[in-house]
Amino acid sequence: MAKPRAAAKSLKPQAATETQRFVCIHGHFYQPPRENPWLETVEVQDSAAPYHDWNDRITAECYAPNGASRITNKEDEIIRIMNNYARMSYNFGPTLLSWLHDKAPRTYRMILDADKFSAQRYSGHGSAMAQVYNHLIMPLANRRDALTQIRWGIADFESRYGRKPEGMWLAETAVNRSVLDLMAQEGIKFTVLAPVQCARVRLLSNPNPPATTEAIEAEEISWTETPDATVDPTHPYLVHLDEGRTISVFFYDGPASRAIAFEGLLNSGENFGNRLLAGFHPPAPGDPETAQISHVATDGESYGHHHKHGEMALSYAMHYIEDGQKARLTNYAEFLQKFPPRWEAEVAENTSWSCVHGVERWRSNCGCNGGHPGWNQEWRAPLREALDYLRDATAPLAEQLAQPLLKDLWTARDAYIQVILDRSPAAIIRFFAQQATRELTEAERITALELLELERHTQLMYTSCGWFFDEISGIETVQIIAYAGRVLQLAAKLFGQPGADLEAGFLNILAKAKSNVPEMGDGAEVYRRYVNSMQIGLEQVGAHYAISSIFRNYPEHGELFCFDVHRESQEVFNSGRGRVAVGRALVYSRITEENEDICFAVLHLGDQNLSAAVKRYNSQDPAEVEAFHTFSTEIGTAIRRANLPEVIRLIDRFFGQGEAPGESPTAYSLTSLFADEQHRILNTILNQTISEMEDSLRKIYEDHASLLHYLTETGMTAPPALASAARFAINASLRRAIEAEAFDPSDIETLLSRAEADQIPLDAQLLGYTAGQRMKRAMVRLEASAAGDPSANGALVTALLVAETIHKMPFEVNLWQAQNIWNDLLRRSDTNYWSAEWKEDFKKLGKAMNISVDQLVIEEGVSAF
Repeated sequence: MAKPRAAAKSLKPQAATETQRFVCIHGHFYQPPRENPWLETVEVQDSAAPYHDWNDRITAECYAPNGASRITNKEDEIIRIMNNYARMSYNFGPTLLSWLHDKAPRTYRMILDADKFSAQRYSGHGSAMAQVYNHLIMPLANRRDALTQIRWGIADFESRYGRKPEGMWLAETAVNRSVLDLMAQEGIKFTVLAPVQCARVRLLSNPNPPATTEAIEAEEISWTETPDATVDPTHPYLVHLDEGRTISVFFYDGPASRAIAFEGLLNSGENFGNRLLAGFHPPAPGDPETAQISHVATDGESYGHHHKHGEMALSYAMHYIEDGQKARLTNYAEFLQKFPPRWEAEVAENTSWSCVHGVERWRSNCGCNGGHPGWNQEWRAPLREALDYLRDATAPLAEQLAQPLLKDLWTARDAYIQVILDRSPAAIIRFFAQQATRELTEAERITALELLELERHTQLMYTSCGWFFDEISGIETVQIIAYAGRVLQLAAKLFGQPGADLEAGFLNILAKAKSNVPEMGDGAEVYRRYVNSMQIGLEQVGAHYAISSIFRNYPEHGELFCFDVHRESQEVFNSGRGRVAVGRALVYSRITEENEDICFAVLHLGDQNLSAAVKRYNSQDPAEVEAFHTFSTEIGTAIRRANLPEVIRLIDRFFGQGEAPGESPTAYSLTSLFADEQHRILNTILNQTISEMEDSLRKIYEDHASLLHYLTETGMTAPPALASAARFAINASLRRAIEAEAFDPSDIETLLSRAEADQIPLDAQLLGYTAGQRMKRAMVRLEASAAGDPSANGALVTALLVAETIHKMPFEVNLWQAQNIWNDLLRRSDTNYWSAEWKEDFKKLGKAMNISVDQLVIEEGVSAF
């Protein structure tokens, strides 16, 4: 079957005078941070359905497939699997890597493994580059923030890849000389910029210097201007900086990069490869370069997300170039070592790759936008002004508060990346041992951690995506305003009245940021509408825990997003459909170490009819302990008597008044739940209703199926009501049949035949996703069977049945995960113990999943799952 990849072919010998040719493809892989600032998790995003959120979806479409990409033959069968990252140059945003580490560990491992394999290919130089931490526009940052971004980016890289970075990617390639100088100070050797960002160039030295001093002086100051991206991108340039520092710059091939991103070049891997090979030029007279590099740089999401199957085009192009011995693949660090710059360059100040006006896209209505007619981006300037105000107003307050706690606030902030990377108690202890002025009390530690969290969010609120798009109420801009909201919440808590007063000043400035959506008004209204409702404290976490505990069983010690919850006690009383839960718990923040004891009561009357009350609880106060015990007893008595008015009266009495005289205590409901749990519980409640609806519509369709078929045959249009019932019934039945544990191909074939005969449109996206997940489930079971799990007997037969059925489906099914499991089983060391019959069926399974099992080559760098 499959065979390991043979050693790479050597390039044909070249004459000593012939220019050596190298190709490098860089992918900038990045997503804006999407985490709720109070929960430190990405909540469900309906627009990404059927995936949980956009990170999840783009991982499935791009980040994961590039780690085990396919090359297919003319029959569309897989003949080669390769890790694209191991051959290209790439950088991943640190905040995205953090998400991948937690939510997509296999993909995360493939990315890290690729750096090690690429170092073996490329003379000890890994292909991964670092990135400034959270994609902040560096020329618009103050020096202190810019240094933190660089230092955090380097520290994040070192913790993940286990080596120092040689290169660093700048957000939007936004650059000026000062930014390059800061990078060089921190040990960065090179970066990659757009050709339009080169101002002028000149040779570093002349092998045949002129005879006269006057001529030498004239030559030394002879620069060549490079207007309109006319710089030669086929070699690196050296940029001279302050105090003798230097940094190398690669200016990528602009037209070829645009063709990848915007002109459909990824529609053909061969065309892609040829376009890269067309990036070389005949040596110019007197050119000292002995090698040329044809290189492109784009968003990495081009390879699979923006362009479907773009990762396959990338794989084919790299294989085509290398296998055809037309050029050598390389990465920037290797090329720089082998062929140091012979040219000097100066960069165009305050420029970027995505704004023709420099860096104005992130501070003004420059005209760069998504093209929404009638809209403007005048809001960009006051948004940045508001954030600058918040940063500059909190800085002196933070310095004053930090003085007795930390040796130096800004040194501690730079070092805080080690805590961000590792929130364990041991890591926090190490951090304070190095940064604290003395051993801090528990309260002082909480204050110091909250202060550093405030500083972290002053960085996150400058994430570039907040200005990139057209509207201030867009999801990316709301996200950075939410980070500012977290800063304001912490400032009010830490700095007292001076901190609380900052919100009014912030909103006054933000009110100048006018929305293009009339009902939104301005940025201040966006803040009130979206951010205010996001802000939570430990009581709200306790309310979430209390409500969700009605619908799920939590362990005694459990995690809830970035909080730990220890259940002290809980009792549940039932009466008919009514149910009451009362209990006590300790809520603890793993981020700031803040903690609070709470007690709670939840009344559930079925479906969405639920209310809850929560308040602080002092377990050290005997009077409070006795009062809660009495309350629990009385609640139990009332619910057993089905006396719901008494239950409500007891809850109101025990949880007391609200903050204002005569005000009721804060009431929580299902809407108080955080988004993911709210979706889960509502889906649970709705399942019965939806099932009943599906059964009703299925019956309507089945009762009138013959009529619908007759109408189709006669060419008449079915009445909308009947067509809708048929569409819903067929798609729902197909989904159920695909998901069924007792998989029956005949049911699916019958339903597909009906859909075709009666011209019933299929929900291809949802059904394709469902089928892909069903195939993955069958392969996971097969994996368990191969490992000797007796409960998984017959798994191969089932997997083959599912695969052969999916193979006939009239829509595309993503089998990437299932194919990877097949490949992993193939590469196991114990395959010699499989029976001949088992091996034959396993081979059939591979073929059913479009794998050319006899031709398959697995490249080095493809990680086992």
